[in-house]
Amino acid sequence: MLEESLLLLSLFGVIYSYFIYPIVLILFKKFGKNNSTSNSETNHPFPKISFIITAYNEEQNIRQKLENTLSCDYGGELEILVASDGSSDKTNQYVSEFASQGVQLVNVKERLGKENAQKAAIAHASGNIIVFSDVSTRIEPHAIEQIATAFKDPSVGAVSSEDRFMSQSGEIVGEGAYVKYEMWLRGLESQVHSLVGLSGSFFAARKEICEHWDITVPSDFNTALNSVEKGFRAITDPELLGFYPDIKNSSNEYQRKVRTVIRGIAALAEKRQVLNPFKFGFFSFQVFSHKVMRWMVPWFMISSLLLNTLLIGQHFIWSLLLYGQILFYTLVLLGWLIPSLQKLSIIKLSFFFVQVNLAILHATFMFLSGKRITKWEPSKR
Repeated sequence: MLEESLLLLSLFGVIYSYFIYPIVLILFKKFGKNNSTSNSETNHPFPKISFIITAYNEEQNIRQKLENTLSCDYGGELEILVASDGSSDKTNQYVSEFASQGVQLVNVKERLGKENAQKAAIAHASGNIIVFSDVSTRIEPHAIEQIATAFKDPSVGAVSSEDRFMSQSGEIVGEGAYVKYEMWLRGLESQVHSLVGLSGSFFAARKEICEHWDITVPSDFNTALNSVEKGFRAITDPELLGFYPDIKNSSNEYQRKVRTVIRGIAALAEKRQVLNPFKFGFFSFQVFSHKVMRWMVPWFMISSLLLNTLLIGQHFIWSLLLYGQILFYTLVLLGWLIPSLQKLSIIKLSFFFVQVNLAILHATFMFLSGKRITKWEPSKR
């Protein structure tokens, strides 16, 4: 029957990007060509590094960020630039206090967004490697040397950090299952070919990767794309960690997800040529699997429920499947009505999965209605 075939297709769509795509990567990792190469570059072990911090009205945190960056151990030359995206508070004044320690202020007077501020700082950067970091991200003392080590591999064009969350008291908290999954998936993508997107709060790239900086596309995706276009790959480094606080207000986290997806869809619409496998090869498959199919999940979830309802009573398997879906959404509803129940892992995971897909659905409707996000406002942490 047509309804049965469509239901199976919808169920396949729900699980594809989260389960089937990783299995494909595991098979490629096991039987395919290993893309990693030895650290064989003969360049100076400590290339000059330009460290760009993007800030907008960060008077409360910019000093701490600069102190954290300046405390890093690095045997080479380190250039620190703060790209102030039209800050109207005391951010620029506080950055100027660090001028004697070599910190440079790149003051972008017209606020046009994070990528525009980064582009302005890139024009001032003189390093062979450029690091990008948000103000809220804390890094470890060895982080910059770790970046230099990663670029000894001549195949690497960009390096992403791995995310770690901190509580409001500053203690490192346990990673959620979703973050653990994302870091694991990034690791697979790195080993098989290239990352589809980097951690936007802390990543690095060769300067040549940053020559054509598209301010209309999120820098984490654009850098990965530029790396592949130039014959490099983007990787994640499990030894390169970025620590940042949880968002204070959970509703802000939902809005952040919506903004992220809107920007992601807009980026892919702008760079749709990346889906051409004749030009980008396996990377096109990765983008389609990781991005496009994941953005389709809420639609597959809706169609699965509707089609399953139409098939109720035709076979006990379809009935069991419908009861399973009803139970799943009941757990989500309970997690929403009684937040304390989210301490239970099964309810927490179910609630988070639905919340993520509601954000995707919300973002899709906003994008289709013409909504675009160019200006950047850091989430309060």
